[in-house]
Amino acid sequence: MIYHIFAPERKVNTVVELPASKSISNRVLILNALSYSDYPIENLSVCDDTEVLRSALESNNNHFDIHAAGTAMRFLTAFLAKVVGEWTITGTERMKQRPIRILVDALNSVGAKIEYMEKEGFPPLRIFGSALQGGEISLDGSVSSQYISALLMIAPLMEKGLTLRLSGKVISKPYISLTLQLMKQFGVTAKWSDNVIEVVPQEYKPVPFVVESDWSAASYWYEIAALSSQPEIVLNGLFKKSMQGDAVVGRLFERIGIGSSFERDRVKLRKNGNFSKRLNYDFTDEPDLAQTFVVTCALLGIPFRFSGLQSLKIKETDRIEALKAELKKFGYLLRDEKNSVLEWDGERCEPDIAPVVCTYEDHRMAMSFAPVALKLPAGIRIKEPEVVSKSYPTFWQNLQKAGFRIEKEE
Repeated sequence: MIYHIFAPERKVNTVVELPASKSISNRVLILNALSYSDYPIENLSVCDDTEVLRSALESNNNHFDIHAAGTAMRFLTAFLAKVVGEWTITGTERMKQRPIRILVDALNSVGAKIEYMEKEGFPPLRIFGSALQGGEISLDGSVSSQYISALLMIAPLMEKGLTLRLSGKVISKPYISLTLQLMKQFGVTAKWSDNVIEVVPQEYKPVPFVVESDWSAASYWYEIAALSSQPEIVLNGLFKKSMQGDAVVGRLFERIGIGSSFERDRVKLRKNGNFSKRLNYDFTDEPDLAQTFVVTCALLGIPFRFSGLQSLKIKETDRIEALKAELKKFGYLLRDEKNSVLEWDGERCEPDIAPVVCTYEDHRMAMSFAPVALKLPAGIRIKEPEVVSKSYPTFWQNLQKAGFRIEKEE
């Protein structure tokens, strides 16, 4: 299926009910299970990634298919390693190409027994769950913070606790901090000094929990505001003081024209008159925002150099190559360096006559390109638009409410 998206005929003036935070939801599901809590989680995300994790945790089966949910793969692998029984976990063909050796090796070193069912180093996995001894692990922190979060959440239940020594440049630190903050709310403390995180044996305590809205999802509305002429957009469920690392999106967009005005649990977006001649930023801590800023800056004609993108190579798709390929269709020539940098100095080429954006089974490709309709009189076509269900199931309905017209094409 293809969606043909046209810009609103009027200015964008809308109030948006954002989805709940996927990052918080997925962590709290694990912590709720580890604490044997009877409290329901309020405002839990209903996106695909969270649903497959919730279903797995509530299932009586011993075989789990988590489809394309990378977070669920990492978190469940660690969780099941400490649950007595024999388990198997698999996913889509793309999931079978996403490496997991670092996490499996770490778990096996503290007493787990996990085997590869097909290709060495990749899902699907067979897990023989049992009590874990714990101890000390040295881990490469430059690949994925989800490995670290997966280990930390089960750490207090290991017999000796866990000391994590992180090597390399640790990426996505706000996500690790988020994990530790949520663990603390469930009664478990940790000590993080330099690149060493220590968790002693402890017990989780069940607590009621309400999930806040998703700052990653908010980024697409900041992009819409930036590409619009006179936007008036209100985003509900967001707080100025947030545990989410992606809340930095507001501060970054201030540099390219959009101001944020907070009122209790909502934020208003309006033009602030700023316009950077160039934007340089290290996305090591917030890699999920990269696609939003790459597309926004290109369409606004703002040259950029974005580093810290090494984790984009192992996401739902190779996001670096996907961004280069899709923006070229619109006449923008991006360069990459060392699999971790994307740069654009204004280089252009002849655009395709009727470009169709490929999404590569990646929700963020669809959502970061949809606002481009605001800059194209003929609108924009996006292939496989249903991928947004992975994190933001109501995205297209929210666009329509804001005045965008969407036509379905086969």
